[in-house]
Amino acid sequence: MKSIKLLLVAVVAIFTTNASAQDTVFGDPTNYDQGFRLGFGLNAGYVPDDLYDWAGGIDVRAQYDFSKRTSITLTTGFTNLFIGDDVKDLGFIPVKAGFKFFWWEDQFYGLVEAGAGFPVTNDYSGAVDNTVILSPGIGYATKYIDLSLRYEHYSAFPTEDGGEGMGQIALRLAYGFRL
Repeated sequence: MKSIKLLLVAVVAIFTTNASAQDTVFGDPTNYDQGFRLGFGLNAGYVPDDLYDWAGGIDVRAQYDFSKRTSITLTTGFTNLFIGDDVKDLGFIPVKAGFKFFWWEDQFYGLVEAGAGFPVTNDYSGAVDNTVILSPGIGYATKYIDLSLRYEHYSAFPTEDGGEGMGQIALRLAYGFRL
């Protein structure tokens, strides 16, 4: 829990620093209509750890555009790690803050998110600790469609060998719009 608090303080500090340097880092706000976007996504993931079969989930992402090429994000939803027939799945709610930057034709982007995951399924809530989530990814976005590929690492979720720390490679398909 201490590491989650430290991570959240670091993320807030980074965004506060960037917000104060808006004129030089994010460009001239008069050249771009800054504003919010909202996106709803479906996620499917491959989990390399043999304990898990696959991952699936839904999410909602709020995004604030500082310029045509830079945005901050806040993402939450529900993710389920499917384990198999004998054991109940591990479901959790991720809460992540991130930075999104477009590098090519204002459509291809990189995204770095960090946050926490809170187990909510009956067998795991209370039995598995909350986890720190680190998630780099790349994607392609149009005015309404967002397709991305990311890796998510969960620091406290169990592995097949009894340890902690596993991840997934996930594909996200989302519909988004300006608010």
